[in-house]
Amino acid sequence: MSAVTVSPKYQVVIPQAVREAMGLVPGTKLQVVHYENRIEMIPVRSSKSLRGSLRGIDTAVPRERDRT
Repeated sequence: MSAVTVSPKYQVVIPQAVREAMGLVPGTKLQVVHYENRIEMIPVRSSKSLRGSLRGIDTAVPRERDRT
């Protein structure tokens, strides 16, 4: 676990190990979320990059009789 310091401009530097593990490059957008008592940064992915990520998911949904 790495610690970061908030600059006077409220900026932080993401540690190199985290950047490499997450595949972050300059220009990557991050969604910042305040959750309970912490801050989470989630990379914003394009819908095109998510294509095929749900391959193999079971799409069989039980239907009500009046919906057939």
